[in-house]
Amino acid sequence: MEQLGLPVFLVLSVSLLHASFCHPPTRKAVSTRQAVADDDVKSQLEKLWLEVNSLKQMQALQTVCLRGIKAYGKCYLTVKEPKHYHEANEDCIAHGGTLATPRDMMENDELSDYAKRSAPATRDFWIGVADIPISYFNWDRTKKQPTGTKRESCVALSVAAQGKWYDEVCRSVKKYICEYIIP
Repeated sequence: MEQLGLPVFLVLSVSLLHASFCHPPTRKAVSTRQAVADDDVKSQLEKLWLEVNSLKQMQALQTVCLRGIKAYGKCYLTVKEPKHYHEANEDCIAHGGTLATPRDMMENDELSDYAKRSAPATRDFWIGVADIPISYFNWDRTKKQPTGTKRESCVALSVAAQGKWYDEVCRSVKKYICEYIIP
């Protein structure tokens, strides 16, 4: 009987091995595992893509901060190529920022001083006060600013007037200051 047990064991083992190799897992089981693996790879790629974009933004911001100034949790950069107000605004946005918007007197003074140092021969710069609600104002009251005309609906910071603001025709061409929030 003992001699019979070994051959029966061998036959059963071979038949089980044969069955497992001849009948691989069903397509459904394989496709489910493959789909899970694909989703995992896609998820990892998306995370890497977001991280790479975040690093690119940080690098660009560092470049801006190196070329401009860093103050009040932001970086500021004067752009020396004069543009119309809306073109200047679009350019700042295209580079990840906005036109500079001073929120208080200290920030306004810092912007004015920086503008004077970065472009000494320039008297005026576009700033982003035109279309947003703000609580700080620095209008040049000696020139009765703002005049309130519909034609002059954009705002410039005057270095010549110690950082005072005046409203201006948006189609005028001026240098401008962009601001970038530091994350």
